[in-house]
Amino acid sequence: MARIMIVEDDLITANELKELLENNGYQPIVLKDFKNSYNEIINAKPDLILLDINIPYLNGEKILENLRKEINTPIVMVTSKNSEIDEALSISYGADDYITKPYNPNILLLRLGAVLKRSNQISNILIYKDLKVNIQKGVIEKDNKEITLTKNEMLIFSYLLANQNKIVTREELMTTLWNNNEFINDNALTVNISRLRSKLRDLGLEEIIETRKKEGYILL
Repeated sequence: MARIMIVEDDLITANELKELLENNGYQPIVLKDFKNSYNEIINAKPDLILLDINIPYLNGEKILENLRKEINTPIVMVTSKNSEIDEALSISYGADDYITKPYNPNILLLRLGAVLKRSNQISNILIYKDLKVNIQKGVIEKDNKEITLTKNEMLIFSYLLANQNKIVTREELMTTLWNNNEFINDNALTVNISRLRSKLRDLGLEEIIETRKKEGYILL
């Protein structure tokens, strides 16, 4: 289980990230002492650092620059700024990736998985109940039985998983697919949901995706 250090001074956002990571098989560590952020990060020895640029005392870019003098731990920068300058500075200081707030939880998880995979820390696998979700291979597995998902089915399922027990609107799901540079209309989404449910039933998972009338879907 990969240990991910959350360096975020907004408590609500930090707790949301903590819950998201816990629900997807990671072990989150939330930084609390920003006066000694550098030492706290070093001492925690995380597998990956999720580092906000705008934090108190020592800003994220300076921490990134200092960390890169000591460790090679993967670092993903997070910021509310939509600035190419911040992105360029982060990459030049040694960040492995960069994501801007407000971020898509599904895209964030995919990026974290990709960075960890590149660093040979863990495989790109999410866990749901007794189901293994291998995003890289596009397969889901249970009791040594493996089912292949299409790219869109995997995007839909991983987004629902990232928001487990929360209602996800159809608009959110279609936006997720559009962000993947693939256009999908309302009818196509219905077909993809139906096929995904059928494949999950083949693995013995009945009625885990509920339709909430006029609201969307929820993964139980």
